[in-house]
Amino acid sequence: MSEFEIHRSHRSGWLRAAVLGANDGIVSTASLIIGVAAAQPVHADIILAGVAGLVAGAMSMAAGEYVSVSSQSDAEMADLDREKQSLNDNYADELKELANIYITRGLDSNLAHVIAEKLMAHDALGAHAKDELGLAERTLARPLQAAIFSAGTFTIGAALPLFVAWNMSGIQLIPSVALSSLVFLATLGALAARAGGAKMFKGAIRVTFWGALAMILTAAVGRWLGVAV
Repeated sequence: MSEFEIHRSHRSGWLRAAVLGANDGIVSTASLIIGVAAAQPVHADIILAGVAGLVAGAMSMAAGEYVSVSSQSDAEMADLDREKQSLNDNYADELKELANIYITRGLDSNLAHVIAEKLMAHDALGAHAKDELGLAERTLARPLQAAIFSAGTFTIGAALPLFVAWNMSGIQLIPSVALSSLVFLATLGALAARAGGAKMFKGAIRVTFWGALAMILTAAVGRWLGVAV
């Protein structure tokens, strides 16, 4: 990597959790508020539904992220344990296996074996984790980090449409929450794309489209049934 190259793959873990949390916070809370408001209850009930959705959603995101990423982490650790045992029992076979990986990537046999020997002499488990299992320290699953980022960004995202709803009432509430939430989603999509090194416009459109669809469907259900959803 030259001094001019900037890679962002190391951000994938926390960035995924943060974007997922913020997106869910905005979309679910805005949709909930719009759906409830479409049933035409009193303003206090709309705010209560929004606050309840924020708290429940944040806790759900934290628990869901922790459990799912923990499962991923358990699988990674189990693979590493098996690889460690295999290195202890069959070092020579593991050396051949690593060399063959390098051969399939274009190295000649002699060079592949030399590189495999040197890498395994330095860090045998690390070499196999990276090149055989596809695991690297910066990409390993981190359950607590995922839970914190997901719950925190969900809370921030959910607070945005809730704040708008708090300050609006009557016929202004639904369009104000909807339009502001679309702006929030577009901003989120653009910032997430920038953080990941992708095109900001594409990221903004992608997030905004699905958010708008969710709010439209929820508003339609709320008005059709005449009940809070």
